[in-house]
Amino acid sequence: MSAMGFDGIECANDDERFMLEALKEAARAAEEGEVPVGAVIVKEGQIIARAHNKVETARRSFAHAEMLALEAAEEALGAKWLPGATMYVTLEPCSMCSGAMVLARMSRLVIGADDPKTGACGSLYNIANDKRLNHSIEITRGVLAGECSAVLKDFFRKKRG
Repeated sequence: MSAMGFDGIECANDDERFMLEALKEAARAAEEGEVPVGAVIVKEGQIIARAHNKVETARRSFAHAEMLALEAAEEALGAKWLPGATMYVTLEPCSMCSGAMVLARMSRLVIGADDPKTGACGSLYNIANDKRLNHSIEITRGVLAGECSAVLKDFFRKKRG
């Protein structure tokens, strides 16, 4: 699936519009042989960062789309915290990425597909809203969930051959 394969999707709102951008990043990851997860970070209605998984190409366990997007957003803003920012990600973040978002004081997270195996924003754990931590993140789930799931299923179907 090409990165531009999502252009025909009609977006009903900004959450869908920005998730579509995250899906384009996921498609780029798939084209590079990476697990197709994409993320964009938006502040004041503008995309300030975008990224996709690069674990295999960078040979780094932490090169998840979310971590790379956080790094790019912090660099773009010249700040270590991201209040008022929203991350759109095609797959529910893991514990590492969820923890990093809490530490970055991200305001909102929009998730495409849930991840029952490693999801740490409500599926397996809920780091993003653990009351024992000093920050919590507003979460919206299931935005373009079918499309986000399909990208992952298609990738793994092809990989298993």
